[in-house]
Amino acid sequence: MTNDSRTYLGIDLGTSGVRSVLISGTGEVLAEARTGLPETQDSGGMKTQKPDDWWNAVLDSLRQLVAQRTLTDVAGLCVDGTSGTTLLTDAENRPLTPALMYSDTRLPETARQLLEIVPQAANACSLSSALLKAWWLREHYAPAGDYYIQQQADWILSRLRGTPGISDWNNALKLGYDVVNKTWPEWMQQMNWPVGALPEVFAPGTQVDTINTDMAAETGLPQDTQLHAGSTDGVAAFLASGASQHGDAMTSLGSTLILKLCSRHPVASPEHGVYSHRLDENRWLAGGASNTGGAVLKQLFKNDDLRSLSLDMHPDTDTGLNYYPLPAVGERFPINDPEKKPLMNPVPENPAIFLQGLFEGIARVEKTGYDLLEQLGADPVTSIRTTGGGAANITWTNIRERIVGRPMQEGLHDEAAYGMARLAAGLF
Repeated sequence: MTNDSRTYLGIDLGTSGVRSVLISGTGEVLAEARTGLPETQDSGGMKTQKPDDWWNAVLDSLRQLVAQRTLTDVAGLCVDGTSGTTLLTDAENRPLTPALMYSDTRLPETARQLLEIVPQAANACSLSSALLKAWWLREHYAPAGDYYIQQQADWILSRLRGTPGISDWNNALKLGYDVVNKTWPEWMQQMNWPVGALPEVFAPGTQVDTINTDMAAETGLPQDTQLHAGSTDGVAAFLASGASQHGDAMTSLGSTLILKLCSRHPVASPEHGVYSHRLDENRWLAGGASNTGGAVLKQLFKNDDLRSLSLDMHPDTDTGLNYYPLPAVGERFPINDPEKKPLMNPVPENPAIFLQGLFEGIARVEKTGYDLLEQLGADPVTSIRTTGGGAANITWTNIRERIVGRPMQEGLHDEAAYGMARLAAGLF
Protein backbone atom coordinates (compact mmCIF):
# COMPACT_ATOMS: atom_id res chain seq x y z
CA MET A 1 0.00 0.00 0.00
CA THR A 2 1.08 3.57 -0.54
CA ASN A 3 1.12 6.04 2.32
CA ASP A 4 -2.01 7.70 0.93
CA SER A 5 -4.01 4.50 1.30
CA ARG A 6 -3.04 4.00 4.95
CA THR A 7 -4.19 6.03 7.93
CA TYR A 8 -2.39 7.43 10.96
CA LEU A 9 -3.53 7.80 14.55
CA GLY A 10 -2.66 10.46 17.10
CA ILE A 11 -3.53 10.13 20.79
CA ASP A 12 -3.34 13.08 23.17
CA LEU A 13 -3.53 12.62 26.94
CA GLY A 14 -4.39 15.82 28.73
CA THR A 15 -5.32 16.74 32.28
CA SER A 16 -9.05 16.35 31.78
CA GLY A 17 -9.37 13.90 28.93
CA VAL A 18 -8.03 11.83 26.04
CA ARG A 19 -8.43 12.89 22.43
CA SER A 20 -7.79 10.76 19.35
CA VAL A 21 -7.57 11.84 15.72
CA LEU A 22 -7.33 9.63 12.64
CA ILE A 23 -5.91 11.15 9.45
CA SER A 24 -5.05 10.13 5.91
CA GLY A 25 -1.48 10.08 4.63
CA THR A 26 -1.99 13.61 3.35
CA GLY A 27 -3.28 15.01 6.64
CA GLU A 28 -7.03 14.92 6.04
CA VAL A 29 -9.00 14.35 9.25
CA LEU A 30 -11.04 11.15 8.95
CA ALA A 31 -12.38 10.74 12.50
CA GLU A 32 -12.05 12.32 15.94
CA ALA A 33 -12.95 11.27 19.47
CA ARG A 34 -12.87 12.67 23.00
CA THR A 35 -13.18 10.91 26.35
CA GLY A 36 -13.15 12.61 29.74
CA LEU A 37 -10.94 11.63 32.67
CA PRO A 38 -11.86 11.68 36.37
CA GLU A 39 -10.80 14.83 38.15
CA THR A 40 -7.23 14.97 39.42
CA GLN A 41 -7.07 13.86 43.05
CA ASP A 42 -5.66 16.44 45.46
CA SER A 43 -4.67 15.16 48.88
CA GLY A 44 -2.77 17.72 50.91
CA GLY A 45 -1.46 19.27 47.71
CA MET A 46 -0.38 15.91 46.28
CA LYS A 47 -1.99 15.83 42.83
CA THR A 48 -2.40 12.41 41.28
CA GLN A 49 -4.27 10.47 38.63
CA LYS A 50 -4.71 6.74 38.08
CA PRO A 51 -2.89 5.38 35.03
CA ASP A 52 -5.64 2.80 34.51
CA ASP A 53 -8.04 5.69 33.96
CA TRP A 54 -5.78 6.91 31.14
CA TRP A 55 -5.79 3.49 29.52
CA ASN A 56 -9.56 3.05 29.81
CA ALA A 57 -10.05 6.48 28.25
CA VAL A 58 -7.73 5.56 25.38
CA LEU A 59 -9.75 2.40 24.75
CA ASP A 60 -13.01 4.34 24.87
CA SER A 61 -11.72 6.92 22.39
CA LEU A 62 -10.67 4.14 20.01
CA ARG A 63 -14.15 2.59 20.27
CA GLN A 64 -15.58 5.97 19.31
CA LEU A 65 -13.30 6.09 16.27
CA VAL A 66 -14.36 2.60 15.20
CA ALA A 67 -17.98 3.75 15.30
CA GLN A 68 -17.05 6.38 12.71
CA ARG A 69 -14.55 4.53 10.57
CA THR A 70 -12.59 1.28 10.46
CA LEU A 71 -9.13 1.21 12.02
CA THR A 72 -7.96 -1.74 9.95
CA ASP A 73 -5.83 0.49 7.72
CA VAL A 74 -3.91 2.25 10.49
CA ALA A 75 -0.21 2.20 9.60
CA GLY A 76 1.22 3.99 12.62
CA LEU A 77 0.46 5.99 15.72
CA CYS A 78 2.01 8.50 18.11
CA VAL A 79 1.10 9.45 21.67
CA ASP A 80 1.63 12.67 23.58
CA GLY A 81 0.98 13.48 27.23
CA THR A 82 1.41 16.17 29.84
CA SER A 83 5.08 16.91 30.40
CA GLY A 84 6.26 15.93 33.87
CA THR A 85 3.36 13.65 34.88
CA THR A 86 5.38 10.74 36.26
CA LEU A 87 5.05 7.25 37.78
CA LEU A 88 7.20 4.22 38.50
CA THR A 89 6.23 0.80 37.10
CA ASP A 90 7.51 -2.75 37.24
CA ALA A 91 8.73 -4.76 34.26
CA GLU A 92 5.14 -5.82 33.47
CA ASN A 93 4.17 -2.16 33.27
CA ARG A 94 2.13 -2.31 36.48
CA PRO A 95 2.18 1.00 38.38
CA LEU A 96 4.17 0.84 41.62
CA THR A 97 3.27 4.41 42.59
CA PRO A 98 0.56 6.95 41.93
CA ALA A 99 1.03 9.11 38.84
CA LEU A 100 2.19 12.49 40.13
CA MET A 101 0.74 15.22 37.93
CA TYR A 102 2.86 17.91 36.28
CA SER A 103 0.88 20.43 38.35
CA ASP A 104 2.05 18.88 41.65
CA THR A 105 4.56 21.53 42.75
CA ARG A 106 4.67 20.96 46.52
CA LEU A 107 8.28 19.69 46.68
CA PRO A 108 10.53 22.76 47.11
CA GLU A 109 12.72 21.04 49.74
CA THR A 110 13.25 18.04 47.45
CA ALA A 111 14.09 20.45 44.64
CA ARG A 112 16.76 22.11 46.78
CA GLN A 113 18.27 18.69 47.48
CA LEU A 114 18.19 17.92 43.77
CA LEU A 115 20.20 21.07 43.01
CA GLU A 116 23.11 19.57 44.95
CA ILE A 117 23.39 17.00 42.14
CA VAL A 118 21.80 18.57 39.08
CA PRO A 119 23.46 21.54 37.33
CA GLN A 120 21.26 24.60 37.75
CA ALA A 121 21.12 25.11 34.00
CA ALA A 122 19.55 21.69 33.44
CA ASN A 123 15.90 21.45 32.41
CA ALA A 124 15.16 19.01 35.22
CA CYS A 125 15.35 21.48 38.12
CA SER A 126 11.84 22.92 38.07
CA LEU A 127 9.10 21.91 40.49
CA SER A 128 7.14 20.46 37.57
CA SER A 129 10.00 18.28 36.31
CA ALA A 130 9.74 14.53 35.85
CA LEU A 131 13.13 14.00 37.51
CA LEU A 132 12.01 15.68 40.72
CA LYS A 133 8.85 13.58 40.83
CA ALA A 134 10.66 10.33 40.03
CA TRP A 135 13.17 10.95 42.81
CA TRP A 136 10.42 11.75 45.32
CA LEU A 137 8.43 8.67 44.32
CA ARG A 138 11.49 6.44 44.74
CA GLU A 139 12.23 7.82 48.19
CA HIS A 140 8.64 7.60 49.45
CA TYR A 141 7.47 4.34 47.86
CA ALA A 142 10.80 2.45 47.93
CA PRO A 143 10.04 0.02 45.09
CA ALA A 144 11.69 -3.36 45.50
CA GLY A 145 13.61 -4.80 42.57
CA ASP A 146 13.77 -3.31 39.11
CA TYR A 147 11.51 -0.45 38.17
CA TYR A 148 11.01 1.99 35.30
CA ILE A 149 10.54 5.74 35.30
CA GLN A 150 7.72 6.61 32.96
CA GLN A 151 5.76 9.69 32.02
CA GLN A 152 2.19 9.74 30.81
CA ALA A 153 2.89 9.28 27.10
CA ASP A 154 5.64 6.72 27.82
CA TRP A 155 3.26 4.52 29.81
CA ILE A 156 0.54 4.46 27.17
CA LEU A 157 3.08 3.68 24.44
CA SER A 158 4.50 0.95 26.69
CA ARG A 159 1.04 -0.58 27.08
CA LEU A 160 0.71 -0.73 23.31
CA ARG A 161 4.23 -2.10 22.96
CA GLY A 162 3.87 -4.66 25.75
CA THR A 163 7.02 -3.62 27.63
CA PRO A 164 8.38 -0.41 29.21
CA GLY A 165 11.70 1.30 28.69
CA ILE A 166 11.37 3.86 25.88
CA SER A 167 10.74 7.60 25.64
CA ASP A 168 11.35 10.51 23.29
CA TRP A 169 13.55 13.62 23.27
CA ASN A 170 10.70 15.88 24.36
CA ASN A 171 9.37 13.88 27.31
CA ALA A 172 12.87 12.91 28.44
CA LEU A 173 14.03 16.55 28.53
CA LYS A 174 12.64 17.25 32.01
CA LEU A 175 13.83 13.88 33.22
CA GLY A 176 17.35 15.19 32.70
CA TYR A 177 18.16 13.92 29.22
CA ASP A 178 20.77 15.95 27.32
CA VAL A 179 19.01 16.62 24.00
CA VAL A 180 21.97 18.55 22.59
CA ASN A 181 24.38 15.61 22.90
CA LYS A 182 21.61 12.97 22.81
CA THR A 183 22.70 11.16 25.94
CA TRP A 184 22.02 10.83 29.64
CA PRO A 185 24.42 13.22 31.42
CA GLU A 186 27.19 11.97 33.70
CA TRP A 187 25.69 13.65 36.79
CA MET A 188 22.71 11.29 36.47
CA GLN A 189 24.94 8.49 37.79
CA GLN A 190 25.05 10.23 41.19
CA MET A 191 21.32 9.58 41.60
CA ASN A 192 21.89 5.80 41.75
CA TRP A 193 19.05 4.74 39.51
CA PRO A 194 18.99 0.98 38.92
CA VAL A 195 20.02 -0.32 35.51
CA GLY A 196 17.11 0.11 33.11
CA ALA A 197 15.18 2.64 35.17
CA LEU A 198 15.98 5.39 32.69
CA PRO A 199 14.36 4.89 29.27
CA GLU A 200 16.02 4.52 25.91
CA VAL A 201 15.33 7.82 24.17
CA PHE A 202 14.34 8.32 20.52
CA ALA A 203 13.77 11.30 18.25
CA PRO A 204 10.06 12.22 17.96
CA GLY A 205 8.43 10.30 15.14
CA THR A 206 11.00 7.48 15.11
CA GLN A 207 9.53 4.04 14.55
CA VAL A 208 10.32 2.16 17.77
CA ASP A 209 8.28 -1.04 17.60
CA THR A 210 5.18 -2.81 16.31
CA ILE A 211 2.05 -3.05 18.43
CA ASN A 212 1.90 -6.01 20.79
CA THR A 213 -0.34 -8.83 19.51
CA ASP A 214 -2.58 -8.79 22.60
CA MET A 215 -2.87 -5.02 22.44
CA ALA A 216 -3.83 -5.18 18.77
CA ALA A 217 -6.69 -7.50 19.69
CA GLU A 218 -7.79 -5.30 22.61
CA THR A 219 -7.67 -2.03 20.68
CA GLY A 220 -8.87 -3.20 17.28
CA LEU A 221 -5.71 -1.91 15.61
CA PRO A 222 -3.92 -3.96 12.91
CA GLN A 223 -1.15 -6.28 14.07
CA ASP A 224 1.33 -4.44 11.85
CA THR A 225 0.61 -1.01 13.35
CA GLN A 226 3.91 0.79 13.82
CA LEU A 227 4.51 2.59 17.11
CA HIS A 228 6.41 5.87 16.78
CA ALA A 229 8.13 7.86 19.51
CA GLY A 230 5.78 10.64 20.56
CA SER A 231 6.13 13.94 22.34
CA THR A 232 4.74 16.29 24.98
CA ASP A 233 1.36 17.99 24.70
CA GLY A 234 2.94 21.37 23.97
CA VAL A 235 5.05 20.09 21.07
CA ALA A 236 2.05 18.13 19.78
CA ALA A 237 -0.03 21.32 19.74
CA PHE A 238 2.74 23.05 17.78
CA LEU A 239 2.71 20.31 15.15
CA ALA A 240 -1.09 20.39 15.02
CA SER A 241 -1.04 24.08 14.18
CA GLY A 242 0.93 23.48 10.99
CA ALA A 243 3.84 25.61 12.18
CA SER A 244 7.14 24.21 10.93
CA GLN A 245 9.54 26.93 9.75
CA HIS A 246 12.05 28.99 11.71
CA GLY A 247 10.15 31.95 13.19
CA ASP A 248 6.82 30.12 13.26
CA ALA A 249 5.30 30.32 16.74
CA MET A 250 2.42 28.57 18.47
CA THR A 251 0.39 29.73 21.44
CA SER A 252 -1.69 27.08 23.17
CA LEU A 253 -4.62 28.58 25.09
CA GLY A 254 -5.68 25.58 27.11
CA SER A 255 -5.79 25.17 30.88
CA THR A 256 -2.35 26.75 30.84
CA LEU A 257 -0.59 29.11 28.41
CA ILE A 258 2.12 27.37 26.37
CA LEU A 259 4.41 29.15 23.92
CA LYS A 260 6.59 27.46 21.30
CA LEU A 261 8.86 29.24 18.82
CA CYS A 262 10.69 27.35 16.05
CA SER A 263 14.35 28.35 16.17
CA ARG A 264 17.65 27.40 14.55
CA HIS A 265 19.28 26.92 17.94
CA PRO A 266 18.14 26.11 21.47
CA VAL A 267 17.78 28.74 24.18
CA ALA A 268 17.37 28.17 27.90
CA SER A 269 16.98 30.21 31.07
CA PRO A 270 15.93 28.31 34.21
CA GLU A 271 15.32 31.57 36.07
CA HIS A 272 12.60 32.39 33.53
CA GLY A 273 11.32 28.85 32.97
CA VAL A 274 12.63 28.82 29.39
CA TYR A 275 13.75 25.58 27.74
CA SER A 276 14.00 24.16 24.22
CA HIS A 277 12.58 20.93 22.88
CA ARG A 278 14.36 19.32 19.96
CA LEU A 279 12.16 18.57 16.97
CA ASP A 280 14.86 17.32 14.59
CA GLU A 281 18.48 18.04 13.68
CA ASN A 282 17.85 21.64 12.59
CA ARG A 283 14.69 22.73 14.42
CA TRP A 284 14.31 23.57 18.09
CA LEU A 285 11.13 24.67 19.84
CA ALA A 286 12.05 27.33 22.35
CA GLY A 287 9.39 28.19 24.85
CA GLY A 288 7.81 27.77 28.22
CA ALA A 289 4.55 27.07 30.01
CA SER A 290 2.81 29.62 32.21
CA ASN A 291 0.25 28.73 34.86
CA THR A 292 -2.06 31.44 33.53
CA GLY A 293 -4.69 30.42 30.98
CA GLY A 294 -8.07 28.78 30.78
CA ALA A 295 -7.96 27.19 34.23
CA VAL A 296 -8.19 30.54 35.99
CA LEU A 297 -10.99 31.68 33.67
CA LYS A 298 -13.03 28.56 34.45
CA GLN A 299 -12.64 29.23 38.17
CA LEU A 300 -14.46 32.51 37.67
CA PHE A 301 -16.83 32.01 34.72
CA LYS A 302 -18.98 29.32 33.16
CA ASN A 303 -18.29 28.42 29.53
CA ASP A 304 -21.54 30.03 28.36
CA ASP A 305 -20.62 33.22 30.21
CA LEU A 306 -17.19 33.29 28.57
CA ARG A 307 -18.87 33.25 25.18
CA SER A 308 -21.69 35.72 25.91
CA LEU A 309 -19.58 38.25 27.80
CA SER A 310 -17.04 38.31 24.97
CA LEU A 311 -19.74 39.80 22.73
CA ASP A 312 -20.06 42.77 25.11
CA MET A 313 -16.37 43.73 25.00
CA HIS A 314 -14.51 46.46 23.14
CA PRO A 315 -11.29 44.60 22.25
CA ASP A 316 -9.61 47.66 20.70
CA THR A 317 -9.89 49.65 23.94
CA ASP A 318 -7.72 48.68 26.90
CA THR A 319 -9.49 48.33 30.26
CA GLY A 320 -6.48 49.68 32.18
CA LEU A 321 -6.68 46.68 34.53
CA ASN A 322 -3.19 45.38 35.23
CA TYR A 323 -4.00 41.76 36.06
CA TYR A 324 -1.71 38.74 36.32
CA PRO A 325 -4.28 35.92 36.28
CA LEU A 326 -3.25 32.72 38.04
CA PRO A 327 -5.43 29.87 39.38
CA ALA A 328 -3.25 29.60 42.52
CA VAL A 329 0.04 30.83 43.94
CA GLY A 330 3.04 30.03 41.73
CA GLU A 331 4.28 30.76 38.22
CA ARG A 332 6.64 28.90 35.87
CA PHE A 333 7.15 31.17 32.84
CA PRO A 334 8.08 33.88 31.87
CA ILE A 335 8.77 34.27 35.60
CA ASN A 336 9.84 31.12 37.40
CA ASP A 337 8.51 32.00 40.86
CA PRO A 338 6.71 29.38 42.99
CA GLU A 339 5.63 32.17 45.36
CA LYS A 340 4.11 34.49 42.77
CA LYS A 341 0.59 35.48 43.78
CA PRO A 342 -2.38 36.00 41.45
CA LEU A 343 -3.28 39.63 40.73
CA MET A 344 -6.94 40.00 39.77
CA ASN A 345 -8.04 43.08 41.72
CA PRO A 346 -9.82 45.42 41.62
CA VAL A 347 -12.91 43.62 40.29
CA PRO A 348 -15.15 45.96 38.28
CA GLU A 349 -18.92 45.73 38.59
CA ASN A 350 -19.30 44.92 34.89
CA PRO A 351 -18.36 41.21 34.41
CA ALA A 352 -17.53 41.81 30.73
CA ILE A 353 -14.89 44.37 31.72
CA PHE A 354 -13.57 41.99 34.37
CA LEU A 355 -13.24 39.18 31.83
CA GLN A 356 -11.63 41.48 29.28
CA GLY A 357 -9.10 42.51 31.92
CA LEU A 358 -8.27 38.84 32.43
CA PHE A 359 -7.93 38.31 28.67
CA GLU A 360 -5.58 41.31 28.54
CA GLY A 361 -3.54 40.03 31.47
CA ILE A 362 -3.02 36.64 29.82
CA ALA A 363 -2.10 38.40 26.56
CA ARG A 364 0.54 40.48 28.37
CA VAL A 365 2.08 37.29 29.74
CA GLU A 366 2.13 35.94 26.17
CA LYS A 367 3.83 39.10 24.87
CA THR A 368 6.40 39.03 27.68
CA GLY A 369 7.12 35.40 26.85
CA TYR A 370 7.79 36.01 23.16
CA ASP A 371 9.83 39.13 23.93
CA LEU A 372 11.95 37.07 26.30
CA LEU A 373 12.51 34.22 23.83
CA GLU A 374 13.78 36.68 21.22
CA GLN A 375 16.01 38.41 23.77
CA LEU A 376 17.56 35.05 24.67
CA GLY A 377 18.52 34.44 21.04
CA ALA A 378 15.65 32.51 19.48
CA ASP A 379 14.60 33.39 15.93
CA PRO A 380 12.30 36.44 15.73
CA VAL A 381 8.59 35.60 15.63
CA THR A 382 7.20 35.87 12.09
CA SER A 383 3.69 34.54 12.81
CA ILE A 384 1.68 33.01 15.65
CA ARG A 385 -0.80 30.16 15.29
CA THR A 386 -3.17 29.44 18.16
CA THR A 387 -4.45 26.12 19.47
CA GLY A 388 -6.49 25.08 22.49
CA GLY A 389 -9.98 26.04 23.62
CA GLY A 390 -9.21 29.77 23.67
CA ALA A 391 -8.39 29.77 19.96
CA ALA A 392 -12.11 29.83 19.11
CA ASN A 393 -12.74 33.11 20.94
CA ILE A 394 -12.46 35.83 18.25
CA THR A 395 -12.65 38.66 20.78
CA TRP A 396 -9.74 37.23 22.73
CA THR A 397 -7.78 36.85 19.48
CA ASN A 398 -8.38 40.53 18.69
CA ILE A 399 -7.17 41.51 22.15
CA ARG A 400 -4.08 39.36 21.72
CA GLU A 401 -3.28 40.87 18.33
CA ARG A 402 -3.37 44.34 19.90
CA ILE A 403 -1.21 43.46 22.91
CA VAL A 404 1.18 40.78 21.62
CA GLY A 405 1.97 42.78 18.49
CA ARG A 406 2.79 39.88 16.17
CA PRO A 407 0.87 38.61 13.13
CA MET A 408 -1.75 36.00 14.01
CA GLN A 409 -2.33 33.17 11.54
CA GLU A 410 -5.00 30.49 11.50
CA GLY A 411 -3.67 27.05 12.39
CA LEU A 412 -4.47 23.76 10.71
CA HIS A 413 -6.10 22.18 13.76
CA ASP A 414 -6.48 22.96 17.44
CA GLU A 415 -6.14 19.41 18.81
CA ALA A 416 -2.74 18.11 19.91
CA ALA A 417 -3.83 14.63 18.81
CA TYR A 418 -3.84 15.92 15.22
CA GLY A 419 -0.19 16.91 15.68
CA MET A 420 0.61 13.38 16.83
CA ALA A 421 -1.17 11.89 13.83
CA ARG A 422 0.91 14.17 11.56
CA LEU A 423 4.06 13.08 13.38
CA ALA A 424 3.18 9.40 12.82
CA ALA A 425 2.58 10.14 9.14
CA GLY A 426 5.86 12.03 8.77
CA LEU A 427 4.07 15.33 8.01
CA PHE A 428 6.23 17.72 10.02
